[in-house]
Amino acid sequence: MVRAYTRREYIRKIPGVKIVQYDMGNLSGSFPLSLSLAVKAPAQITHNALEAARIASNRYMQRKAGRMGYHLKIRVYPHHIIRENPMATGAGADRVQDGMRKAFGKPVSSVALVKKNQRIMTIETNKRNFKDAKEALRRAAMKFPVPCKIIIDRGEELIK
Repeated sequence: MVRAYTRREYIRKIPGVKIVQYDMGNLSGSFPLSLSLAVKAPAQITHNALEAARIASNRYMQRKAGRMGYHLKIRVYPHHIIRENPMATGAGADRVQDGMRKAFGKPVSSVALVKKNQRIMTIETNKRNFKDAKEALRRAAMKFPVPCKIIIDRGEELIK
């Protein structure tokens, strides 16, 4: 994918990114186990989908492992700005509109352009909370428009 519209100095009105925070849980703790959520195909993930996945996985991990039992990190940032050419509907709309003529569009949302096998979010935790971290990533994967897989980055020998 080619990034066509990321230079923000040329864009008049930039839609705000809804992601509240990128690091959650115990930021200073060191955990032996690390799991990541990776996409199976190249995609565009909106900031709304990233925020929904963050809320779902963070809430589940907080309930199961407690505030200090994990570290959740979002690893992508929505740089790319999506434009939309709104079409008028209703009576007399055909006389008002140009259709596809000069259809540049207005900035509507921002997306993260992700490649195949790129990691979107990572949870670091201990052996006791492994199944909970896996379930939290599974719940986050449901919020994305692309199939995802869970990868064990570190500590694979601990769970066998």
